[in-house]
Amino acid sequence: MRLPTIVVGLLVAGILAPAAGTLDRPAQASARSSTSGIGIRLLEAPVAARADARAWTYIIDHLAPGTVIHRRVEVFNTTGSPKQLSVYTAAAQIRDRKFQFAADHTANELSTWTTLDRHEVILAPQGRSPVTVTIAVPDDAAPGERYAMIWAETAKAAPPGGGVAQINRVGIRLYLDVGHGNPPASDFTIDSLTAQRSPDGRQAVLAQVHNTGGRALDLSGDLRLTSSSGSLHHSAGPFKVQSGTTLAPGDVGSVTATLTEQVPDGPWRARMRLESGLTKRTAEATIRFPAAGTAQAVKAEMDTDPYPAVALVIGAVLAALAAITFLLIQRRRRSRREPSNA
Repeated sequence: MRLPTIVVGLLVAGILAPAAGTLDRPAQASARSSTSGIGIRLLEAPVAARADARAWTYIIDHLAPGTVIHRRVEVFNTTGSPKQLSVYTAAAQIRDRKFQFAADHTANELSTWTTLDRHEVILAPQGRSPVTVTIAVPDDAAPGERYAMIWAETAKAAPPGGGVAQINRVGIRLYLDVGHGNPPASDFTIDSLTAQRSPDGRQAVLAQVHNTGGRALDLSGDLRLTSSSGSLHHSAGPFKVQSGTTLAPGDVGSVTATLTEQVPDGPWRARMRLESGLTKRTAEATIRFPAAGTAQAVKAEMDTDPYPAVALVIGAVLAALAAITFLLIQRRRRSRREPSNA
């Protein structure tokens, strides 16, 4: 008897969702499998995180033990034929600086806390359907961050007599921190920059990053190079940082920006800008590209963070507007109570 070969296709999206009120998601690109034509997306995000792009992509939350929340996602079918989907939760973890998901329906603590109101969905051609996600944190849950996935999956059995069985699934990441009080702050440092040249001559710059906060980071960003020689000024970039690096709290890892054009060896003033959600950091160092291999790491100089000062200014403006609004309301109420002299 010939056993079928199983081919699995994956595409992962994500969401963010605290226990506060939510906003409906505007129409935009969603996670979709190019091989199966199925997709999944978050239908809402927290009001408090409306400015955070990750809030529209991943379920990221901080909940106290005993808390229950509900979030809506949507599965959809972009093909011209019906699709039967299996919708389920499964385990995930951060390992080797990657968000890694378990095989099949493997469970972990967070996936067992997460339930769906539907487990099988049949979608008409170009059809879509909502699914409600419920996360119930036990009263005795220990503090700390946990990870899981919400999957939508299609499967095509192998032909009689053996062959290839195809499984395609798309998913949304869950990042849940358990604890009382305010959520842990997100923060990181860019410790060093290192120039590299691959055997085929491509140049790259590596940034060593230390997650000094209490939440996982999904890092993105870009690199810019500047150089001055007398009255001549040269610049290159921006060059995008390769996506896919996820650091758990306390982790140290590197992200890479590969140059898309050849530049002289240098020296260059390299400026690396990285972000994860609303947490943004920038660092600079003077580097020189080696003839081959990896140069010595150069300690990076972190920019002074301007965001606390900006936040104070914004807070002061909002407080002033609130006070003016309150005074206008009080004046209007008094004028309504006073008798007219006419």
